[in-house]
Amino acid sequence: MAAGGAAAMAVAIANAIKASGVVVQVTPADFHTILSKIEKPLVLYAKGGFFSANYQYLVSYKGFAFFTKASEPILLSAGVETIAAKKIWIPG
Repeated sequence: MAAGGAAAMAVAIANAIKASGVVVQVTPADFHTILSKIEKPLVLYAKGGFFSANYQYLVSYKGFAFFTKASEPILLSAGVETIAAKKIWIPG
């Protein structure tokens, strides 16, 4: 029975990874470069961290999800639409 539970868990994890698509982690500077290429960017952001705070940002561009993490909030231009998320979870 334990083997069946482990197999079901493995399938659930595989499905979650498939659903998340391709996530590319970039530096905050590269994240700004990507934002500058998007006409009307929509950025999800969240504050995270366990021992020290970090700021996480996610944007979609040409079928990829670009993610960055910074120790300080990133200044976004006025034309960037933002959505505050309770948590951003990135596999891996």
